[in-house]
Formats: sequence, structure tokens, C-alpha cells
Amino acid sequence: MTEITLHVNGETHSLDVEPETPLLFVLRNQLGLSGSKLGCGLEQCGACAVLVDDESQLSCSTPAVDFDGRRITTVEGLADSGQLSKVQEAFVAAGAAQCGYCTPGMVIAVTALLNRHARPDDDDILTALAPHLCRCGTHPRVLRAVARLTGRDMP
Repeated sequence: MTEITLHVNGETHSLDVEPETPLLFVLRNQLGLSGSKLGCGLEQCGACAVLVDDESQLSCSTPAVDFDGRRITTVEGLADSGQLSKVQEAFVAAGAAQCGYCTPGMVIAVTALLNRHARPDDDDILTALAPHLCRCGTHPRVLRAVARLTGRDMP
């Protein structure tokens, strides 16, 4: 076991973990944060995305020890005192979820993008969402949500 310190959603946690345990499993199993999902287990679908120092990062295969001392925000941590973030609100307004499994990862990706660029262009948006797979076909609604957030309109 290795002791690590994770700063998650504004709280500091000292945890004992097996060195190879992925961050996602620590978040879900030790901290009870189930918003990030295990999809492929290979960091190829995006369901496991979290913010690490304000950047979107996939978490299902990278060991938690690699995040020691880092600032992590899960989809649960985006809301403030029960008020959804502007990205979460835009996703709700656009109906940008069907089964919802991929939605937390996409919300994280869009949040990270908007943290970097208040007015991203289409290429920035597509690049940010490229690692995120949705089997239900909600990508058009996700793009509509992002367009609204950036002051553009989509049909």
C-alpha cells in the first residue's frame, strides 16, 4: 500500500492505495464519487474523465499514485451548493443525454475547454470531444449545448 493525498472537489483526502489502482477506482470505491464511469477500461471512450488541475484527463487506467497532490474535480464537484454549473445546465437544456453514461465525461471535457477558451472555434470543440464516445447518438445535442454556451446558435 502507498499513502497518497488527493484534493478532490475541494476536500483533501489521505488514502492508502495499491500502487497500480487506477484513479477511477479510488474515486468510486474509496470516495463514493460515482459520476465518472468505467466504460472501456482503456482510456479510449471518455466516460472516466475528470478535471485534473482544470484539464480533462481520463482516469480508468492511470494509477491514482500519479495524481498524488493534484487538484481533481469530478462531475459531482462542478455543481456549487446544489446549483448546476453552466455546462451542466446547458446539457440539460439541450437534452444532451440519453442513457447518460457518457455524459459526465463530456461535461468534464466541455468544462475544461471553456476554462481554456471562452469562445472556442469548431475545431477546438471537436478536438475536446474527440475522445468521448456516445453509443446513443447524442453528439448533435452535445454540440448544440456547447454552441449555446459559446454564444452561437445551431439548427
